[in-house]
Amino acid sequence: MSHALQGRAAPFRLIPVIDLRRGVVVRARAGERDAYAPIVTPLARGSAPADVARGLLDAVAADTLYVADLDAIMEGTAPDRASLEAVAHACPGVALWVDAGFSQAAAVERFLGTGLGRPVIGSESQRDDALVRALGHRAVLSLDSRGDARLGPEALHDEAGSWPDEVIVMTLGRVGTGTGPDFFGISQAVARAGGRRIYAAGGVRGPLDVARLEEVGAAGALVASAIHDGGFR
Repeated sequence: MSHALQGRAAPFRLIPVIDLRRGVVVRARAGERDAYAPIVTPLARGSAPADVARGLLDAVAADTLYVADLDAIMEGTAPDRASLEAVAHACPGVALWVDAGFSQAAAVERFLGTGLGRPVIGSESQRDDALVRALGHRAVLSLDSRGDARLGPEALHDEAGSWPDEVIVMTLGRVGTGTGPDFFGISQAVARAGGRRIYAAGGVRGPLDVARLEEVGAAGALVASAIHDGGFR
């Protein structure tokens, strides 16, 4: 399927992002997670997950919200169910994509049983490609990188045949920096994707970046800082 046909069939999706730490939303920057501080944003009073999520969704038209549970990713804790439930209640009808450092099938099945969203399987949390292959299209795959280093098993990055139908190209070093997406890396992923939908994450600044991402065949982009800072107003 050509990129032009894909564009007509499925308009570009802007997916807002919240990063959770200790029960509040934090401001992500350059993937330095230990340094993230509670967010201050004109979109919400305070940093409560439900309030920030609602503010983001009021600011841009979106049907999906990406939630990164940093405690689960960094420390291996269970997903922050209370925060996820609060977000789900505040944002009815919005699908949640949840990255909680999933690396074991049993943990993913428990999460799926809560009905709180679709699991995101981050390559940085994997030892091999078995979990991604087992889950198939029930999950979203995040291909994580930091600088020139690809995180996680090489097989996940190289073997597109194991990818589900939706894949995030997550350039952690660009998150919150306003330096622009990794257009080359995203175009490479699109070229290998075999019609799978590729989403950019990290560095998206506004509509001009979205236009260029559409040109290289991306299906959408994950965005936080640019929405908080008014880049999409």
